[in-house]
Amino acid sequence: MVIDVSSIPLCKVRWRRAVRIIRSLHPPIDLFEDIADPADWALLIAAEQKTNPRLMEAIGNIDLVPPGRRVGGQGASYLMAPFTHVSTDRPSRFSDGRFGVLYVGKTFEVALFETMYHHARFMAATAEQPGWTSRFREIVLDIDAQLHDIRAIPGNGPVLASDDYTESHALGSRLHRFGSDSVVYPSVRAPGGECAGLFYPDRASLPTEGRYLDYHWNGTAVDLYRDLVSGQIYRVI
Repeated sequence: MVIDVSSIPLCKVRWRRAVRIIRSLHPPIDLFEDIADPADWALLIAAEQKTNPRLMEAIGNIDLVPPGRRVGGQGASYLMAPFTHVSTDRPSRFSDGRFGVLYVGKTFEVALFETMYHHARFMAATAEQPGWTSRFREIVLDIDAQLHDIRAIPGNGPVLASDDYTESHALGSRLHRFGSDSVVYPSVRAPGGECAGLFYPDRASLPTEGRYLDYHWNGTAVDLYRDLVSGQIYRVI
């Protein structure tokens, strides 16, 4: 069943301290953090490229974000990077990799279970040995936006399929072309939880760093996570 985009209701969503968990491998991008006015970015990039050919590797393709939707200042890297670093080699639930989506869980637990699942898939696919693995960073942010709400619409089952993203890619592409800001949907990995997939960085605000986490891979699944500040280890049930 193809979901008619125009039939999906819009819902005003205000989530305070929603959570995104990301790999902590990549440092913040200086341009996004230090230059608060995105209107200045084009000239600065053009000047910097003459002496720093690696600049675009760090920034990504900024043209993928319309000028009026860009954000700058402290924490802006966490909002901009998902849209400037995209690839069809890295599809997600609502994108085949041709455009960016910033995924957020309404709570820490939702973001935790979503990322643990995908991390486990990666570890299994690359036949990694059991042990403590990649370090992750919690990003706490606010959402205040009109989102297309698929939480209770008829026919949303295929869009929420566990491992088949065919229908969700098709819906995400239609929503993106339709001019949607984002979509709110039930978490697939944390029953009862809710997620949002934002199509533009300016739909979120006030990103700040939270906890640093390690995930433990037991050869089959992520069974433990560790809070690196407190040292506390939690078992995943």
